[in-house]
Amino acid sequence: MAWAPESLPQEAAPVEPRPLDQVSRPGAAMAAAELLASAERPPFAVLRRWESSPRGLDEREAQDRLLRRGEDGPPGLNGRAGRLLRAVAAPFVMVLIFLSAVSALAGDFRGAALICLLATFSGALRFHQEYRSDRAAAALRAIVTTTATVLRRATPDADPVPREVPLEHVVEGDLVLLGPGDVVPADLRLLSSSDLTVNQAVVTGESLPAGKHASWTTVPEPRWTPPDPFEHPHLCFMGTTVVSGTGTAVAVATGTATYFGATSRDVPSRPPSETTFDRGVRTVSWALVAAMLAALPVVLTVSGFLRGDWAQALLLAIAVAVAVTPEMLPLVVTALLVRGATRLLRREVIVKRLTAVHNLGAMDTLCIDKTGTLTEERVSLVCHFDPLGRTDDDVLHWARANALWSVELTGGLVGDAIDEALLENADLDGSGDRLDELTGIEVIPFDFTRRRASVLLRPDDPRSRLEERDVLVTKGSVEDVVNLCARVRTGTGDYPLDATERMRLLDIGDRWAADGVRLLAVATAERPTGRPSLTPADERDLTFVGFVGFRDRLEPAAAPAVEALRRRGLDLVMITGDHPLVARRICRDAGLRVSQVVVGRDLAGLDDAELGRLACSGTVFARVGPPQKARIVRALQGAGRTVGYLGDGVNDALALRAADVGISIKDAADLARQSADVVLVRKDLRLLEETILAGRRTFANTVKYIKIALTSNFGNVASMLAASAMLPFLPMLPLQVLVQNMCFDLSQLALVYDRVDESELQGPRTFDPRDLARFIGLIGPVGALFDLMAFGMFRLVVDVHGNPAGQALFHTAWFAENLLAQGLAMLLLRSRGRGSPRPAWPVLLAAGGLSLSGLLLPFTPVAGLLGLRPLPLEAFPLLAVTLTGYGLATIGIRRVYQRLFGRWL
Repeated sequence: MAWAPESLPQEAAPVEPRPLDQVSRPGAAMAAAELLASAERPPFAVLRRWESSPRGLDEREAQDRLLRRGEDGPPGLNGRAGRLLRAVAAPFVMVLIFLSAVSALAGDFRGAALICLLATFSGALRFHQEYRSDRAAAALRAIVTTTATVLRRATPDADPVPREVPLEHVVEGDLVLLGPGDVVPADLRLLSSSDLTVNQAVVTGESLPAGKHASWTTVPEPRWTPPDPFEHPHLCFMGTTVVSGTGTAVAVATGTATYFGATSRDVPSRPPSETTFDRGVRTVSWALVAAMLAALPVVLTVSGFLRGDWAQALLLAIAVAVAVTPEMLPLVVTALLVRGATRLLRREVIVKRLTAVHNLGAMDTLCIDKTGTLTEERVSLVCHFDPLGRTDDDVLHWARANALWSVELTGGLVGDAIDEALLENADLDGSGDRLDELTGIEVIPFDFTRRRASVLLRPDDPRSRLEERDVLVTKGSVEDVVNLCARVRTGTGDYPLDATERMRLLDIGDRWAADGVRLLAVATAERPTGRPSLTPADERDLTFVGFVGFRDRLEPAAAPAVEALRRRGLDLVMITGDHPLVARRICRDAGLRVSQVVVGRDLAGLDDAELGRLACSGTVFARVGPPQKARIVRALQGAGRTVGYLGDGVNDALALRAADVGISIKDAADLARQSADVVLVRKDLRLLEETILAGRRTFANTVKYIKIALTSNFGNVASMLAASAMLPFLPMLPLQVLVQNMCFDLSQLALVYDRVDESELQGPRTFDPRDLARFIGLIGPVGALFDLMAFGMFRLVVDVHGNPAGQALFHTAWFAENLLAQGLAMLLLRSRGRGSPRPAWPVLLAAGGLSLSGLLLPFTPVAGLLGLRPLPLEAFPLLAVTLTGYGLATIGIRRVYQRLFGRWL
């Protein structure tokens, strides 16, 4: 509707305009207070405050304001510097850099260069993957370009004309024209409106639209404020959507000054708190550093005193330190994360933060919003019945007639989710023919003051034409419609509506509301043809005919998805801004366990420990705001849970950032997408199970690699320390130790592609350093024991006393035995044995290649550079005996381990 200056009150208290360049940038709470202050001022006062007028801004002034404001969108949360810092500061990358520096100081420049290259490659791979994910997320925002209609003047003296501008080019003081389907481009104060309704689900979680109007006369006393600014009829918020009606409003806040933008500043830019995996990796990293630092002086002292060659002892000490740390650990971990992220991308899931893949595997609790996730942003017609509770098609007929002509007589501008639900299947069930027998005459559209809509209809039947009677049909809230009725219709006729019956009808509405169903009342009355225009005064002496009921429409995939997630060991917690009764019903329909419902206002009396216990016990949280959602997430984390959060609104941003892994969807509010770690390109809840399983596969293979690598390295270090004390020469040259480790660690890259036991996918996984220490402590000594057995057998066939050639053969024999044993360990330690999936072909190739490298390297041209020599034939039976014994012992200890602890990896 076009807005004219005369539609405003002509008297307004003078308000001193505030200079635009001094507008404060408050947080969300202060932004809300600022908006409420604007809503309580007369329209002309608001225009003067923002140095605007009923004719809008001229183009030059608008451009000046845009330049003064600058790029004022919500701030990005992932910059290039941040990605680079995360890549370089990864714990294992730092360990590699330290080892490289130690090797260089000791004069082993080849080893130092090799370790440094691995650290660089690992960090670059992580940086590149996060960069690709951020670019993909940015591409999502570019899919839809949205504009706003503003009233602008080419010059100060020109007439104002409507103009389309990008949303980000709307400035304070702009007059914005609103119509159905428009996205609200800024925080607005309405100046005029006609039957305006706005969907505020992205900020409140409410599925039904809110009525907005600019009528100054209906505003209460200036001292009064509603419970929250979203309930104020004069305010429209950036990011919400116009459902029906029209309006003209002045922009009072744009960019980061809006409630949306202020919320984005309140969202912490730091990474979420550490998960069990993060803490476990950090513990292992420091344990490796401590072991490395402890091994250096021990090996240096023992080897130096025994042999007197301190330079050689220092090189051996560095080699042992290198052996303690798996050099490829950061690269393998990153490769596993990248593969997990890539596989998810093929399933239309974008991972913006790589470590979120591990967190998906560790996640045991998923907090989920209602609107837009479990439910569609629409409602369904679920019942229609007469005052006695019997299904009655006449009630549905009159409700549909009211909906149809409410839309038709307003040119399609008035109509909401309720009317859409009523008319959705009218042609399929045959009621469309009955509707064709009615002609709409006049309409009084729905508004949020009367809370009802009425239409005057003319039936196309002989009786109505003969008696010249029209039918008034009113549909609205039960309380308001019942209060207008004088009679009630049952199957046997119309009867007076007394106080007892009136209370009974109101009670029906309350009882259905407790079941999550919104009831509307339907009433009719006959009116003489040719009467004056229809007014609200005609809505009296009605006959109550029945009820129509509506419920939030559950996503088709919601219930199966919830059941699938529960089977996978996830606890689901609903956190919503909607009504508690509606939330309870949605949980029941979706199959969510509900022990009790707690509303946001009751959270203030709970400490975090009590809140955590409530959240872990099947509690549904309703009527909660953004800070409360984030507090619930943190309380769950404090209770030891690894928490995911699925949400799509601005009001979910704080919780998305607080969660261990934030999940959103492509069509979510921009701030929600920015705050999320994972973005679902398709709005399909079944993607959640696939996403979580991908995280668990990645988590399982990561833990598998860490256990195999550290167990093998522990055995090698123990063997080397024992050999250093027993042998009069170095058991292996430092360069040989490094090359052996590199061959083993490179082969471990194949575990990225390995299959995972189904048992590893049934529940969330946590990284427990104590479990890792137990695994290494029981399995590692097996390898060390057989290494020592091999030493004894090698000494039987090789003369090592004062014989450099014999010592070189000893080095070669242990080098070969070590790589053969590690190749066998890859196949034996990767799964629990019987019933497990076969190794993936890359794992088989890697294990075979590792074993072959131990056998063939002594026969290649590089053998001389490494100090290796071809083995004599009599060494091979000894290798076979040692490896057979090692394999049988490992299988045996694997069975014992599983009996003792109930699991393997």
